[in-house]
Amino acid sequence: MNHAAFAQDQYAADRALTLRNRARLNSNPNLLFWYRELYREQVKDYADPESLKILEIGSGVSPLQRFHPNVMTSDVLELDYVDHVFDCHSIDEFEPISPASLDVITMTNVLHHLKDPVGFLNKAAIKLKPGGELVATEPYFSALATFLYKYVHHEPVDFDIDAPVLAEVRGPLASANIALPWLIFSKNPEWSERLREMFHFEAKRFPVFSSLSYMITGGISRRLPIPHVIYRALFKIDLALSRRFPNLLASFFTITLTRN
Repeated sequence: MNHAAFAQDQYAADRALTLRNRARLNSNPNLLFWYRELYREQVKDYADPESLKILEIGSGVSPLQRFHPNVMTSDVLELDYVDHVFDCHSIDEFEPISPASLDVITMTNVLHHLKDPVGFLNKAAIKLKPGGELVATEPYFSALATFLYKYVHHEPVDFDIDAPVLAEVRGPLASANIALPWLIFSKNPEWSERLREMFHFEAKRFPVFSSLSYMITGGISRRLPIPHVIYRALFKIDLALSRRFPNLLASFFTITLTRN
């Protein structure tokens, strides 16, 4: 099979998987609750988030627009329920969104799928107003989460990389290194420093979010039979413990970059 045919097949497989995963997420009330609470955390510092011009990158599976209808959705896959279809690596060239027009760009578990996350972030800054923010939630590698991501989770984890890029790109979902954002923002300051011309942020001071509460929903691939009322109580305990002992328990962190 030639490269073009392989890429087309991978794109079709990723699109089919996205549709299946979206259906699974929307049928899992505990997972929807986890996402709702995450989105609340992402917008808690905005006085009126519904009045902001917000673009989400990687909306294929995301339920964000369900909770915030004003959000513009986007994806690299052609999906009839997203507002914009484009490759985010070329966001600076995407004419339907004008330069300096966005208040917020948001993305959840997307950055670790990108070929060149630092390059993307610098290009995305062009679409933000001065003082606008890019908000991204990604895996955090505490002691517990490192074990789970390396030995239980299905996506690749590679700490031994020489540059903040993916070594191989096969498709929007098939390509990943879930350690990549954590390495950029928590372990390799010279990589995050490449963003300073466009953004300001506090290095290594990003809030964590939850420990096991995502995993006990069953995640995207399965649904665990935990009654919703019990799950909500467990979530509160889980969130408190992740914040009290982040280096031991936390599984996600939220990166906020403010446009210069």
